[in-house]
Amino acid sequence: MLAPPLENSLAAHERAFWLAWSKVVGIGPVLQKRLHAHFGSLSAAWQATPEQLSRVEGIGAQTLQAIQEQRRRVDPDQLLHQHEAKNPLFWTPADPDYPPLLWEIPDPPPVLYGRGEIDLADLAQRWPAAVAIVGTRSPSPYGSRWARKLAQVLGQAGCLVVSGLAEGIDSEAHQGCLAGGGQTLAVLGTGVDLVYPPKHKDLYQQILQQGLVLSEYPLGTPPDRPHFPRRNRIIAGLCRATLVIEAPERSGALITAYQANEYNREVYALPGSLDNPKALGCLKLIEKGAQMLLGIEPLLAAVGALPPLDSPPASAPQAHAPTLEEPLQQVLNLLSAEPTPLDRVVQASGLETGLVSGTLLQLELMGLVTQTAGLRYQRLRS
Repeated sequence: MLAPPLENSLAAHERAFWLAWSKVVGIGPVLQKRLHAHFGSLSAAWQATPEQLSRVEGIGAQTLQAIQEQRRRVDPDQLLHQHEAKNPLFWTPADPDYPPLLWEIPDPPPVLYGRGEIDLADLAQRWPAAVAIVGTRSPSPYGSRWARKLAQVLGQAGCLVVSGLAEGIDSEAHQGCLAGGGQTLAVLGTGVDLVYPPKHKDLYQQILQQGLVLSEYPLGTPPDRPHFPRRNRIIAGLCRATLVIEAPERSGALITAYQANEYNREVYALPGSLDNPKALGCLKLIEKGAQMLLGIEPLLAAVGALPPLDSPPASAPQAHAPTLEEPLQQVLNLLSAEPTPLDRVVQASGLETGLVSGTLLQLELMGLVTQTAGLRYQRLRS
């Protein structure tokens, strides 16, 4: 798995090139990630010769011409300065606060715009605690009730509840989380300054006060049909688990679930009645291996939203460990040869997520720990 390009000292410089590459016709999120993987940074890719660029899969003659034209016309640093003046809050993968789970997907958004009152330092620590709740735009009372109930308890347990501000299950999830005093994120298919559907104007304002709205589209971007399936990958990519509450057999919520499965994330589905056409998509997900939502406590335990553990997992090695300063030793003792999710380490340690992440990075550099898919960490030697 590629490591995200998150060196603090280079972030301001490198983010200009993520922005500049995003303006090149024919260069989408997949190609930008390939360019980063091939050259090590997008600033290096910007300086590459046409011959070097042509070695990247997906770059042909037409795209090379577009790159050459963009490089002649654009000064990345000047472009960044102009963009920051018009868009107060946005992230690129070069920024330390870019969601780490989102970077893992094949096509992470090169620019992710945000708007809201949430504390950004707190948000950076809470990205790994994101859970998506999605479903039909016309739920039954049963679906609406469970969407609100699950969102409320997840929010109260410290999870970021993510959905798409659409009618039905999305809006129930946002409202349930807000009612419980939690923080919710809405991923839009428009610019973050526009409300769609318009009837959710009040809900949008509540989310701004108690959460965040996100989009890969710049300010002022109106709703467009292709934008909404595209935003589903962001919902799935942001989250370590996706809950499908109610969905017919053909539903955008199922697309989100399938994407989450492809990203090696957990997928849960609420079982419903065979007599309810809006439940058939969930039943098919369960048939294909999605986990059944069987109540509040099983869900909280499954997504790791319970209070910190009193003691380390029984499998954590307690002897023959290298002598390290704290919290390095504490975090290392919580790991074993089996991959352990980041949130599990955070709970067991009782430390803040940001401190645990930094400690794990140090342990990786020391050759004691390796990161595997899905933000899991594995001990390499005792």
